[in-house]
Amino acid sequence: MGFQTKIASNSFEDTFAAGKRIAALLKPGSVIALCGALGSGKTCFVKGIAKGLGIDETITSPTYTIINEYNYQPEKNEKEAVFYHIDAYRLENDKDFEDIGGLDILNSNGISAIEWSGRISKSLPPDVITITIEITGADSRLIEVTGLEL
Repeated sequence: MGFQTKIASNSFEDTFAAGKRIAALLKPGSVIALCGALGSGKTCFVKGIAKGLGIDETITSPTYTIINEYNYQPEKNEKEAVFYHIDAYRLENDKDFEDIGGLDILNSNGISAIEWSGRISKSLPPDVITITIEITGADSRLIEVTGLEL
């Protein structure tokens, strides 16, 4: 599993900032598996990642579309890259994910963030970065990052 860090969040802004902080450490091909109860802040965290990657578009949960794609410019003089925001909640299993081209996405040079990743756990790569968000109070969260040194 590698490195493990815990981050305390006391607000939407803290959770967003944690996602933004993580974005600075991601590289092409990174896969982030998000775990947490409904309303824990997974989408908020993904919004922070997107902002940290320089994406200014409005980020919404792809609950019904399953996959949202956002283009971004990693660094000056580098070609445009893709950030994939995936919501596996409506998928039954790994085969459903494979059938919609999910493995192709995970094996691309894009960065992927997957909400409800437990539904497709067999599809996740061995070097997946796991973000577990635990609700600890009305506005507070405990964010556990595994597989990425902060």
